[in-house]
Parts: sequence; C-alpha cells; structure tokens
Amino acid sequence: MNKSKLSLLLLIMVLVAAFFMLELERFFDLAYLKSQQTSLEAYRATNPIQMAAIFFGTYVTVTALSLPGATLMTLLGAAIFGLFWGFILISFASTIGATLAFLASRYLFRDAVQNRFGTKLSAFNNGIRKEGGFYLFTLRLVPIFPFFVINLAMGLTPIGVGAFYVISQIGMLPGTLVYVNAGTQLGQLESLSGILSPAMLGSFALLGIFPLLAKKVLESIQTNNALANYQKPAHFDRNLIVIGAGSAGLVTSYIAAAVKAKVTLIEKHRMGGDCLNTGCVPSKALIRSAKLLSQIGRASELGIKRATAEVDFAQVMERVQRVVQTVEPHDSVARYTQLGVECLQGTAKIISPWAVEVNGQTLTARNLVIATGARPAVPPIPGLDEMDYLTSDTIWDIREKPERLLVLGGGPIGSELAQAFSRLGCKVFQVQRGPLLMKREDVEISKMVMEKFRREGIEVLTDHTPKRFFKEGDEKILLCDQEGEEVRIAFDQVLVATGRTANVTGFGLEKLGVELRPNGTVAADPFMRTNIPTIMVCGDVTGPFQFTHTAAHQAWYASVNALFGPFKRFRVDYSVIPWCTFTDPEVARVGLNELEAGEQDIDYEVTTYGIDDLDRAIADEDAHGVVKILTVPGKDRILGVTIAGPHAGDLIAEFVLAMRYGIGLNKILGTIHIYPTLAEANKYAAGNWKKAHTPEKLLQWVRRFHAWRLGG
Repeated sequence: MNKSKLSLLLLIMVLVAAFFMLELERFFDLAYLKSQQTSLEAYRATNPIQMAAIFFGTYVTVTALSLPGATLMTLLGAAIFGLFWGFILISFASTIGATLAFLASRYLFRDAVQNRFGTKLSAFNNGIRKEGGFYLFTLRLVPIFPFFVINLAMGLTPIGVGAFYVISQIGMLPGTLVYVNAGTQLGQLESLSGILSPAMLGSFALLGIFPLLAKKVLESIQTNNALANYQKPAHFDRNLIVIGAGSAGLVTSYIAAAVKAKVTLIEKHRMGGDCLNTGCVPSKALIRSAKLLSQIGRASELGIKRATAEVDFAQVMERVQRVVQTVEPHDSVARYTQLGVECLQGTAKIISPWAVEVNGQTLTARNLVIATGARPAVPPIPGLDEMDYLTSDTIWDIREKPERLLVLGGGPIGSELAQAFSRLGCKVFQVQRGPLLMKREDVEISKMVMEKFRREGIEVLTDHTPKRFFKEGDEKILLCDQEGEEVRIAFDQVLVATGRTANVTGFGLEKLGVELRPNGTVAADPFMRTNIPTIMVCGDVTGPFQFTHTAAHQAWYASVNALFGPFKRFRVDYSVIPWCTFTDPEVARVGLNELEAGEQDIDYEVTTYGIDDLDRAIADEDAHGVVKILTVPGKDRILGVTIAGPHAGDLIAEFVLAMRYGIGLNKILGTIHIYPTLAEANKYAAGNWKKAHTPEKLLQWVRRFHAWRLGG
C-alpha cells in the first residue's frame, strides 16, 4: 500500500476511533434527539441555512465513514425540516456520503482484492459489467444488506462512479421518502398517547412493509420486461408443461399431478431418460456381473481351491437390457398416466413463454419446465469420427466383446466402465489428459483407485493428451503426447467418456433468448427460474451437479415454485449433496474434501479411519479403503466426508444425514452400530476424532482422583 493510501486509511481509522472514544454515539440516541428537538427547531427557525449546512455536512460525514446513526439522523432531519426539505437534504446527503465511501473503498482496496482473487471473481465482475446497475438498483430499492455494506462492496467492483451515484440517488428515493415521512410523524409526537395515532401507526407500518412492496414491484418490472414481446394467452390449457422425461422431468410431473395440477409431460425418445436407458441402471447391472467375475477370481482368498467362470459377453449385455426392462415400468407412460400426468410422445418446440408446439398442436400453460438432460460430450480430436466410436449412450448395443478397448476419459463414467469391461475380459487402455483419474477427489483417493486398476491389468495412461486417430491397414491407432513424447496405442474399439453436454438446442430456447452459462448449461436463479420468469429448469440441463438424485432434488423446487410461486417460493438447497463413483473401491463423498477446502481457503481438521482395521472387512477379505472426515478445527461439526472402500455409497448415508441435520461426530460416536458390520467404520472414525481431542488436563485430574480413591 503506497503512502497516500496509507495516509487516507489512517485518517479514516482516526476519525472512526475518535467517534467512539469521544462517545459521540450518545448524540445519535432517539431519546437524546427528542430532548433537543425544541432547541434544534428554534435554531433552524432563526438560522435555516446554517442549520441545513450543519445537518447536511454531518449526514455526509456519518455516511462516508460508515458510522452508525444515519437512520436516526433521517428521522431527526424530517422532524426539523419537514417532509419536503428533509427529503431533499437527506436524499442528496445520503447519496454523496455513499459515493465518498464507495470511492474510499475503491481507492484503498479494489486493486488488492482484484489482484488476489481476480480469477475467482471473473464471473462476478462480468456480471457486474453486464447487469451491475440493475443489481445496485435492486439493493437500493430492497435493502437486503445494510447500505454501508453495499457502498463498500460496490467500490471493489468494476461499476462506474457516475453510474453508482445516479443509480443510488434514484434507488434510494422511495426508501428515503418512507423514512422521512416516518420522521415527520415522530417529530409531532408530544406524548405517549401519540404513539397510537393513526398517522404514526400508518407511517411505521409503511416503514415495515416497504421492502416487501419494493421487492414485489421490482419483480413485476422484471417479469414485464422479460415477457413484453410476447402475447400472453387469455386462458391456459394446463398448469404445467414439462419437456423431457428423465429423472428431473418425471419427478416434476409427479409432484404436479400429486397436488392436482393439470400437467403434460413431453418426451421425444424414451421415458426414464439417460438414467434408466443408458446411465445408472445399465451401468450398475454391468458392474454387478463384472464384480461377480472378480470375486470368483479371488476364490482362493476365501479358502476355495478352485472356482472358474466362463463369460458369455453377449449374454451379459442381454442381462443388462433385461434389468432395464424390469425397471422400465417404474418410469412408464402407463404408470404416469395413472398418476394423473398426460404423457405425449413427440418433439417439443417452445414458441412462447407459455406455449409449446408438439405433434402439430399448440399447448399452453402458465409455466414450462425444461428437463432435457444432457448427452455425451465428444472432443474434437482429428480422426475420431472415422473410428465408429462408442459413448455411454451407444455402448449398450454391442454384443461382441472388444478385445482391446480404449477408454477416453478418467472421470466417473470412464472409470466405472473401464473397470467393468476389464473384468469382463477386455484389455483396457484408459487415457487421461491430467495426472489423476477422478480429479475431483483427493490425491490419495484417486491414487487408491488407480493402483487397484493397474493391479487388475488396466493400462492407466495418465498425462496422455490425445492428438489424432488414424488407421494403419486394419489397425486403429491413437497417437498421444506424453510430456513431449509420442505414444501409439492400438485398439479395436474406443469409448468416449469425456463428460456430458447439456441439451439446450433444437427446441426453441435460442429464439426466446433463454440465457446459458459459459459451460453451456441453462442459467437458473435459486428458485430454478430462467431469465424468462415463466420457464423453469431442472436436472442435467442446468447442473451444477449432473446426478440423478440432484435432478430429482431440483425437480421438487421447479415444480413447487412454478405452481405456487405467486404465494410462496423455495430456494434450492445444495448444502448437502452426496455422490458415489461405483468403481472398486467405491468412492463416495458428501460436502468438502481437502482439495475443495484448500481452493476455498477453508480451515479444517482431518480425521481418518482405515477400513483395513475393520473386523467385518477383514472377514469379507475386503479390508481396504478409508473413511476421511473434515471437521471445523476444534469442533465435531462435519464439513465433508470421503469414503473409499466396499459399499462406500451405502456407508456415506449416515454422514449425509448428520450434515443435513447438524449432527456432530460426538453423537455418531454415541450411536450403537451393529457388530460386525461395515457401518462400524463410521463410528470408529468418529472415535478417532474423539481420541485426537482428548482433554489431557482433565484426565490428569481424573487420574489423581482415582489414585486418591485407592488411598494412594
């Protein structure tokens, strides 16, 4: 910090310190101001200009230094100068003071904050550049945060000084008028009985409800602006139209039907979406078959001399489809029709904020819900299109085992399928650009999975960047770069598992101008609304978590807020989101891990328990893995848990419940767990936390107490 900045900061600190050291805050007490009201009014009557100047300067100073007392000064100004002149003086004084605070914050701190956190703040800065004026106007009109906080915080942003002044001046006018009006009534208060006068009660009632009224007016303006270019239907055919019958769309429709709304669900392909047809259900069926083969291969560890199995790859893949068909009725047209949902097969096209065209007919509804999901992302690698590549959508159609399977991608989908196909007898090459598989997990967790993969014969090729695909005769080749060296990988089939892309095109979002995030997902507010207020969104198409269970979670908010939004809305809660990657070992997580805690600069303690020490795991010959818990330093409050090991996806549920309802490790430790079960790992992990926080000084006194009891 240079000398001029340091000098200004010291001056501000001295002035603020003097305010409190000299106990000047006593002059900003309502009782004191009332006691001085008569003399102040007399001085104003004889010296109106001087009084106005003193009041104006004091108000500017208090606001500029972010000192307490602006509200009481507003009431005092109204009492002394009346509604008109009080309103004029206070309006300009508050804005000038706010702008001075804004400038001081900008001059002293903006460069330092932006230099240190610029990368993390880039999205926020872009939002301020684009909509900063509207954000500021909203905060001024609806005082969600104290005004001095807004002044200082806005100084750290890219918003212009002129824009800050003008928007603040305009945005604070309604609130200032309400406060000044209340102040005029306070000035007329002569006795306690005056408190019950209609004018006094009305003024303070307006003071209380003003933020709510302003918020409603602002929302109405936003809605009208967003819908201004469209003709609203005179009446609606339905309450809700849902596009997409995956997890998000099904749950949205189910909830709407359950509360007796008229809802139509449109699906262009198959009911159940990715989860049923190409995702969760088929992959877990495949993993089960592969796991049995792995267990048979370990028979000698369990004292069984000989156990063999012959794999019929086609039959395994047929079994996967049989499982899908068994689950299919849960998501069928018949079931949802019985529940009260109108199900339509066809391609939907949104033609207005209230209307959808499908199968040649136009349907209208008060709200639309976008639940179109996502599809496998295919990277633009030269030659890939010529390889007849597979994705997580198409791999379920194969019936002939690929002898050499190349898997592109080291995320959850790629890792689950790489291990499963390896166990089914394929030679698997897993190519990952970065140094680790499952890069969202902590390093030691990722390494645990990678070591298991390599022991099972998977060629885990990390730090390999795919450059191009080509053919040499009948041989398919991938050319990779590994730290400057060329690596050739020959394969028979390639599975692309490099992430998923939201389905946002081809059904009208572009025409309406529905906003997308930089990652291509549909932008939504905390109530699951898009920038078009009548259009909601949920599931993989919006993220930020692309899991079946989070899609269903979001669907509740989308449905309820669409149907009951005018009366009550609910903010979506992402505070406790669990997930699991069903590799062996399974990796389940909820809340923060060390990687994320470090990125967010959150202090934490780590407690671990090795599952290799657990009796049941030893008995099952599955003694491997870890329970890893992050807690608030010195406290048992859980920040996050990672479990790697057998049945981690089941074991994590106890910690999900604990985090959701604020249960600490002490209570988990005090809960009886059945012996011998894998669930005891959770209790033993809590016990390790307790051991690390043993009150040693207290135990020394307890030791003396016991010695005294023995007569020693």
